[in-house]
Amino acid sequence: MKILAISGSLRSQSSNTAILRATKLLAAPGIEVAVFDGMGDLPHFNPDFDEIDVPLPVSEFRDAVAAADALIISSPEYAHGVPGSLKNALDWLVGDTRFAGKRIALIGLEGRAEYAQAALRETLRTMSAQLVEPACIALPHHARLLDVDRLVADAEIVTSLRAALSALVTAKGE
Repeated sequence: MKILAISGSLRSQSSNTAILRATKLLAAPGIEVAVFDGMGDLPHFNPDFDEIDVPLPVSEFRDAVAAADALIISSPEYAHGVPGSLKNALDWLVGDTRFAGKRIALIGLEGRAEYAQAALRETLRTMSAQLVEPACIALPHHARLLDVDRLVADAEIVTSLRAALSALVTAKGE
């Protein structure tokens, strides 16, 4: 199974990206988790280029999403909303029919992204994604302070991430 992990943060030391990298390390055999690292390369969404002259970074992103059986999105919250870079990436997927029905897990931090998670849920439902609720988790607040090595050494976090992965993998695709 192929899973594409998307961080809503562009920060080099993002806790959301670290969580996704830890998830990649914790994946069971047969589960391939690829962390998308081209978010900052996506141009601003412009419907004029949605079908004709699609920018190369957008085509590559769409192809990566299409090749994945499922997605994991981990995102911070800015001003009670989804970061602009993540919303922009999702806007580029709206016109791509290969996205509809894609299984999605949302991973957040307790008390850190309630509004962004709600907005993401609404956007993803509108885009006909399949939110796998048992795979949507909030990690303990202290996870934001940990790097990848310390995340995979924290038993509580490991248990949560493995359970989310398992739920995403075993969910029935639409």
